[in-house]
Amino acid sequence: MPLFSVEPAKSGILGSGVCNSGDLDPGARGSAALDPGVRDSGARDHEGGEMGVTSLEASGQDGSAVVEFVFLAVLLMVPVVYLIITVGQLQSAAFAVVGAADQAAKVYVAAAEPAAARAAAEEAVMLAMADHGFEAGDVTLAISCSPSDCLSPGSTVSAAVTLRVPLPLVPTIPGVNLDAARVAGQASQLVGRFR
Repeated sequence: MPLFSVEPAKSGILGSGVCNSGDLDPGARGSAALDPGVRDSGARDHEGGEMGVTSLEASGQDGSAVVEFVFLAVLLMVPVVYLIITVGQLQSAAFAVVGAADQAAKVYVAAAEPAAARAAAEEAVMLAMADHGFEAGDVTLAISCSPSDCLSPGSTVSAAVTLRVPLPLVPTIPGVNLDAARVAGQASQLVGRFR
Protein backbone atom coordinates (compact mmCIF):
# COMPACT_ATOMS: atom_id res chain seq x y z
CA MET A 1 0.00 0.00 0.00
CA PRO A 2 1.60 3.31 -1.05
CA LEU A 3 2.16 6.00 1.54
CA PHE A 4 0.77 8.66 -0.75
CA SER A 5 -0.90 8.89 -4.11
CA VAL A 6 -0.71 11.41 -6.91
CA GLU A 7 -3.83 12.31 -8.80
CA PRO A 8 -3.77 13.91 -12.24
CA ALA A 9 -4.56 17.61 -12.38
CA LYS A 10 -8.12 18.48 -13.16
CA SER A 11 -8.99 20.89 -15.89
CA GLY A 12 -9.48 24.44 -14.80
CA ILE A 13 -7.24 27.31 -13.87
CA LEU A 14 -4.58 25.22 -12.09
CA GLY A 15 -4.72 22.39 -14.62
CA SER A 16 -4.21 24.62 -17.64
CA GLY A 17 -0.53 25.30 -16.96
CA VAL A 18 -1.10 29.04 -16.93
CA CYS A 19 -0.43 31.11 -13.87
CA ASN A 20 -2.31 34.38 -13.76
CA SER A 21 -1.71 37.05 -11.20
CA GLY A 22 -5.09 36.37 -9.66
CA ASP A 23 -4.44 32.62 -9.40
CA LEU A 24 -1.82 33.07 -6.69
CA ASP A 25 -3.89 35.36 -4.53
CA PRO A 26 -7.44 34.08 -4.09
CA GLY A 27 -8.48 37.31 -2.42
CA ALA A 28 -7.30 39.50 -5.30
CA ARG A 29 -9.84 41.89 -6.74
CA GLY A 30 -9.96 43.36 -10.21
CA SER A 31 -10.53 42.36 -13.78
CA ALA A 32 -7.54 40.00 -13.97
CA ALA A 33 -8.83 37.90 -11.09
CA LEU A 34 -12.37 37.76 -12.42
CA ASP A 35 -11.78 37.41 -16.15
CA PRO A 36 -10.11 34.10 -17.07
CA GLY A 37 -9.34 35.45 -20.56
CA VAL A 38 -6.85 37.99 -19.21
CA ARG A 39 -3.39 36.48 -18.93
CA ASP A 40 0.12 37.71 -18.23
CA SER A 41 1.90 39.29 -21.16
CA GLY A 42 4.45 36.51 -21.60
CA ALA A 43 2.11 33.58 -20.97
CA ARG A 44 0.33 31.56 -23.62
CA ASP A 45 -2.22 28.87 -23.24
CA HIS A 46 -1.44 25.24 -22.50
CA GLU A 47 -1.65 24.23 -26.14
CA GLY A 48 2.00 24.95 -26.90
CA GLY A 49 3.26 28.25 -25.72
CA GLU A 50 5.85 29.77 -23.47
CA MET A 51 5.15 30.70 -19.90
CA GLY A 52 7.02 34.01 -19.89
CA VAL A 53 10.28 32.36 -18.79
CA THR A 54 13.32 33.29 -20.83
CA SER A 55 15.72 30.42 -21.41
CA LEU A 56 19.51 30.78 -21.19
CA GLU A 57 19.87 30.07 -24.87
CA ALA A 58 17.50 32.84 -25.84
CA SER A 59 19.24 35.46 -23.68
CA GLY A 60 22.84 34.64 -24.71
CA GLN A 61 23.88 33.72 -21.16
CA ASP A 62 24.84 30.14 -21.98
CA GLY A 63 28.10 29.28 -20.13
CA SER A 64 28.61 32.67 -18.51
CA ALA A 65 28.49 31.22 -14.98
CA VAL A 66 31.54 29.07 -15.71
CA VAL A 67 33.44 32.05 -17.10
CA GLU A 68 32.54 34.18 -14.09
CA PHE A 69 33.54 31.42 -11.69
CA VAL A 70 36.92 30.89 -13.37
CA PHE A 71 37.58 34.64 -13.48
CA LEU A 72 36.72 35.13 -9.80
CA ALA A 73 38.61 32.00 -8.75
CA VAL A 74 41.77 33.22 -10.47
CA LEU A 75 41.28 36.73 -9.15
CA LEU A 76 40.95 35.49 -5.57
CA MET A 77 43.32 32.52 -5.64
CA VAL A 78 46.40 34.27 -7.04
CA PRO A 79 46.80 36.62 -4.02
CA VAL A 80 46.08 33.78 -1.59
CA VAL A 81 48.68 31.51 -3.20
CA TYR A 82 51.21 34.37 -3.26
CA LEU A 83 50.57 35.04 0.44
CA ILE A 84 51.12 31.36 1.25
CA ILE A 85 54.41 31.34 -0.70
CA THR A 86 55.58 34.51 1.08
CA VAL A 87 54.73 33.16 4.54
CA GLY A 88 56.51 29.91 3.68
CA GLN A 89 59.62 31.81 2.62
CA LEU A 90 59.56 33.84 5.84
CA GLN A 91 59.27 30.65 7.89
CA SER A 92 62.16 29.12 5.97
CA ALA A 93 64.22 32.25 6.65
CA ALA A 94 63.44 32.02 10.36
CA PHE A 95 64.67 28.41 10.44
CA ALA A 96 67.75 29.37 8.42
CA VAL A 97 68.90 32.21 10.70
CA VAL A 98 68.39 30.21 13.89
CA GLY A 99 70.35 27.26 12.51
CA ALA A 100 73.06 29.49 11.04
CA ALA A 101 73.58 31.42 14.27
CA ASP A 102 73.74 28.20 16.30
CA GLN A 103 76.26 26.56 13.97
CA ALA A 104 78.34 29.74 13.68
CA ALA A 105 78.70 30.01 17.45
CA LYS A 106 79.57 26.29 17.78
CA VAL A 107 82.28 26.30 15.13
CA TYR A 108 83.68 29.59 16.43
CA VAL A 109 84.34 28.24 19.93
CA ALA A 110 85.85 25.04 18.49
CA ALA A 111 88.56 26.88 16.50
CA ALA A 112 92.08 27.48 17.80
CA GLU A 113 92.68 31.00 16.42
CA PRO A 114 90.37 34.02 16.01
CA ALA A 115 90.96 34.35 12.24
CA ALA A 116 90.20 30.66 11.63
CA ALA A 117 87.20 30.90 13.98
CA ARG A 118 85.73 33.82 12.02
CA ALA A 119 86.25 32.02 8.68
CA ALA A 120 84.66 28.82 10.02
CA ALA A 121 81.66 30.75 11.37
CA GLU A 122 81.12 32.53 8.04
CA GLU A 123 81.35 29.22 6.18
CA ALA A 124 78.78 27.67 8.51
CA VAL A 125 76.40 30.59 7.91
CA MET A 126 76.80 30.36 4.12
CA LEU A 127 76.18 26.62 4.22
CA ALA A 128 72.96 27.10 6.25
CA MET A 129 71.75 29.81 3.84
CA ALA A 130 72.47 27.61 0.82
CA ASP A 131 70.55 24.72 2.42
CA HIS A 132 67.48 26.93 2.68
CA GLY A 133 67.86 28.51 -0.76
CA PHE A 134 68.93 32.03 0.20
CA GLU A 135 71.68 34.11 -1.41
CA ALA A 136 74.96 34.76 0.40
CA GLY A 137 74.66 38.51 -0.23
CA ASP A 138 71.42 38.75 1.77
CA VAL A 139 72.94 37.62 5.10
CA THR A 140 75.13 39.34 7.68
CA LEU A 141 77.02 37.78 10.57
CA ALA A 142 78.06 39.62 13.73
CA ILE A 143 80.23 37.95 16.39
CA SER A 144 80.49 39.39 19.89
CA CYS A 145 82.39 38.07 22.89
CA SER A 146 82.21 38.56 26.64
CA PRO A 147 84.95 39.18 27.82
CA SER A 148 86.65 40.71 24.81
CA ASP A 149 89.10 37.83 24.31
CA CYS A 150 86.81 35.52 22.35
CA LEU A 151 88.77 32.28 22.64
CA SER A 152 89.81 32.47 26.29
CA PRO A 153 88.37 29.62 28.39
CA GLY A 154 85.01 30.49 29.98
CA SER A 155 84.18 33.40 27.64
CA THR A 156 80.80 33.60 25.91
CA VAL A 157 80.66 33.88 22.12
CA SER A 158 77.43 35.23 20.60
CA ALA A 159 76.64 34.97 16.91
CA ALA A 160 73.91 37.16 15.44
CA VAL A 161 72.69 36.41 11.92
CA THR A 162 70.41 38.79 9.99
CA LEU A 163 68.81 37.78 6.70
CA ARG A 164 67.04 40.00 4.18
CA VAL A 165 64.10 38.03 2.77
CA PRO A 166 63.15 39.16 -0.74
CA LEU A 167 59.62 38.97 -2.09
CA PRO A 168 59.14 35.69 -3.94
CA LEU A 169 58.81 35.66 -7.73
CA VAL A 170 59.73 39.36 -8.00
CA PRO A 171 62.90 40.25 -9.91
CA THR A 172 65.49 42.46 -8.27
CA ILE A 173 65.26 46.10 -9.32
CA PRO A 174 68.34 48.24 -8.57
CA GLY A 175 67.61 50.99 -6.08
CA VAL A 176 64.21 49.58 -5.06
CA ASN A 177 63.75 47.74 -1.77
CA LEU A 178 61.47 44.77 -2.42
CA ASP A 179 62.03 42.90 0.83
CA ALA A 180 59.31 40.93 2.51
CA ALA A 181 61.08 41.27 5.88
CA ARG A 182 64.37 41.07 7.73
CA VAL A 183 64.75 38.05 9.98
CA ALA A 184 67.33 37.75 12.75
CA GLY A 185 68.58 34.93 14.93
CA GLN A 186 71.10 34.77 17.76
CA ALA A 187 72.92 31.97 19.56
CA SER A 188 75.59 31.84 22.27
CA GLN A 189 78.23 29.28 23.21
CA LEU A 190 80.75 29.03 26.00
CA VAL A 191 84.40 28.44 25.24
CA GLY A 192 85.41 25.26 27.01
CA ARG A 193 88.00 25.33 29.80
CA PHE A 194 89.66 22.18 28.58
CA ARG A 195 90.49 22.10 24.90
